Amino acid sequence: MKKITKILVANRGEIALRIMRSAKEMGIKTVAVFSEADRQALHVQYADEAICIGAPPSNQSYLKGDLIIETALKLGADAIHPGYGFLSENAEFAKKVKEAGLIFIGPSPESIVVMGNKLAAKEAAQKYNIPLVPGTAGAITDIEEAKQKASEIGYPVLIKASAGGGGKGMRIVEDNDEFESQMQRAVSEAQSSFGDGAVFVEKYIGSPKHIEIQVVGDTFGNVVYLFERECSVQRRHQKVIEEAPSAVVSPDMRKAMGECAVMVAKSCNYFGAGTVEFIVDEKLDFYFLEMNTRLQVEHPVTEQITGIDLVKEQIKVAQGEKLSFTQEDLKIEGHAIEVRVYAEDPKNNFLPDIGTLTTYQRPQGIGIRVDDGFAEGMTIPIYYDPMIAKLIAFGKDREEAIARMRRAIAEYKIIGVETTLPFCDFVLQHEVFLSGNFDTKFVEKYFSPEKLNPTEIETERMIVATLIGKLLSENTSQITQPVDTSVQPKKSGWKNRSR
Repeated sequence: MKKITKILVANRGEIALRIMRSAKEMGIKTVAVFSEADRQALHVQYADEAICIGAPPSNQSYLKGDLIIETALKLGADAIHPGYGFLSENAEFAKKVKEAGLIFIGPSPESIVVMGNKLAAKEAAQKYNIPLVPGTAGAITDIEEAKQKASEIGYPVLIKASAGGGGKGMRIVEDNDEFESQMQRAVSEAQSSFGDGAVFVEKYIGSPKHIEIQVVGDTFGNVVYLFERECSVQRRHQKVIEEAPSAVVSPDMRKAMGECAVMVAKSCNYFGAGTVEFIVDEKLDFYFLEMNTRLQVEHPVTEQITGIDLVKEQIKVAQGEKLSFTQEDLKIEGHAIEVRVYAEDPKNNFLPDIGTLTTYQRPQGIGIRVDDGFAEGMTIPIYYDPMIAKLIAFGKDREEAIARMRRAIAEYKIIGVETTLPFCDFVLQHEVFLSGNFDTKFVEKYFSPEKLNPTEIETERMIVATLIGKLLSENTSQITQPVDTSVQPKKSGWKNRSR
């Protein structure tokens, strides 16, 4: 067992800072790598050492695997933690790290290869009789054969890129007439996005919930599941709100999904932290979707309900330690919700809104956690994902967690860019979310930009209140009658938060 003394974090922003904090608690030194755009970034300031590795574009900095390995060796690091995104699921990078005599804090390159390909992952899962969405067993290129399979499965079907993710290379096909054109589009997009045009066909589940299971394994064959996360509130096939546990998962369903997730991990000899994703239909039947061979953005909600620091567990496993807990040791305590604070304008189709954080004040108080990588006065770079922060609320139950989250959103003051905070607050008070009976179509079914605008009555009250305030400040002696407090405006969260 080799004790890690220095970790190079091959990432940026909030996840780099989050990893460094756990390393510091373990007495491990850290190295930050950064692009020219991130010279003043918080993770750069926090690390024990920092070195610039290139220009702002990712392919000239954070994706330069060979340079990152060279930097780690030069500065005497024992290990590299890839975070998520960038090189985190790049099997070739993981292999090169290992060949250089360094420790890759993540799974083996072999596990990344198997689970990085959706068809290979389905094949591995099938050996353990894990429920799969009905579909083709392998990649398909012949359009007539694919049409025949689609007819057998039954429309609507989903054409999906084998190597893809994030909704790219994905097409819903309603009938036989449009199959050919949609397949051609899916293949073309898969080729341009991933360099691999392989696609497969599966049954389209119209209103699914997206529920995932956190797993952790060691190099001695021990694998446990740390319960589920509900990740169904999405825009553009990407998550915006996550919670743990799910409001609709029963203890029996949780156990069944957890055991399936463990089997998926064991099917590829997985170690470290990983996530097994499932889609769940209207009848609460679940089907294996894919495995993410890295830490997830939403991992904090699992940490909150289990008390397990997942980054520390990753490091311990990478050092060759056995898991310090068993499945029986784990239990759910309370409820946690995470909202992703993106620099995006939900009133304009969630388009990125880049700018300078002229005001940036984090919420505080019991049960609130903020994982971020920005401070007041900093600019959101145009080169990377526009996430500003992850805001996490924890409570004794779901109701308290929701109430705390709404309070925290109201306290979060961000001026300079539009954010997703108003949208998240809209979701948290919607009756469908409160009931737990929502799916991945929430935005499509229930959200429209005008729902974030204040009502006419609220606007009138705000104008009246502003005028009264101005008169009072200019010359209070001119006001001879007492102020009628009934005209004071109801505070508009979006007005306070996102301007």
